[in-house]
Amino acid sequence: MNKGYIFVLVTAFLFGTMETALKFFGNMFHPIQITFLRFLIGGLVLMPMAFSALKKKNVQLNGQDLKFFLFSGFLGVVVSMILYQMAIVYGKASVNGVIFSCNPVFVVLFAYFLLGEPIDKLTVFSLMASFAGIICIVNPVNMSGSQLSIILILLSALTFALYGIAGRKHAQRYGGIAMTSLSFICGSLEMLVLIGISTFEPVRNLMLSLGLKVFTDIPILSGLTAAHIPPLAYIAVGVTGLGYASYFLAMEYTDPATASLAFYIKPILTAFMAWLVIDEPITVNMIVGIALILFGSCLSIISKRKKAA
Repeated sequence: MNKGYIFVLVTAFLFGTMETALKFFGNMFHPIQITFLRFLIGGLVLMPMAFSALKKKNVQLNGQDLKFFLFSGFLGVVVSMILYQMAIVYGKASVNGVIFSCNPVFVVLFAYFLLGEPIDKLTVFSLMASFAGIICIVNPVNMSGSQLSIILILLSALTFALYGIAGRKHAQRYGGIAMTSLSFICGSLEMLVLIGISTFEPVRNLMLSLGLKVFTDIPILSGLTAAHIPPLAYIAVGVTGLGYASYFLAMEYTDPATASLAFYIKPILTAFMAWLVIDEPITVNMIVGIALILFGSCLSIISKRKKAA
């Protein structure tokens, strides 16, 4: 088997188990703490590959680059991933995982409206199928589960799509892996600053008065024991670090369209793992919704291959 396809499968497995792992081990960590740790550690895991890529491109980082990484880190990690983690806390891992898998749909829309990138008929049908899949899974007529969670995961997917669009202009300069690693690290450091600010009494009191207790008394390393190491290693090193590394290696050995297959396998694997590990039911709505999203994804792949031909 081609090395690239192995990396696609590894990426799909790691990303497909992400929501289930975060839900399963969720009680062991503060939501903001695990978000901070997994992106800091994940970014550091990617750093050797990132600097190797920058060296090959002969890129010398400057102040403007730092501004970009601080912006992309804030958008992609501080905003999007805190929303993502809170969605998992309040809702089902399977539903959140499948909806977040539609992130490429929002990327296409933002690329059209913000960058003026054209959309062909296949892409339009792809968008329609994916949105129909989301509606089917959410089932607004007979919604079960947390409505707050649905809102949070949609906002997370939207802001992560904006993060992707923000990086379009810079992708050629840095390369994907360097952009991801440095954005993750900068976003984590920004989160650390915000964690520090939240300890000030006026800020803490404000958060409590707004009913946002989760943004107060955030631990960084306190409370962690040897029992926390295996889940933290899997979530931070495995899913966040090696998952992205595997994805970029899949692109290196195949092409972007083939590597993106990992994100189309993810919804199926997410639903299966949530059922297997944390006993979340796989409903008819979920199956139909996943099928529609996969159909939309296939149309998207065909469209990309036609454009590349």
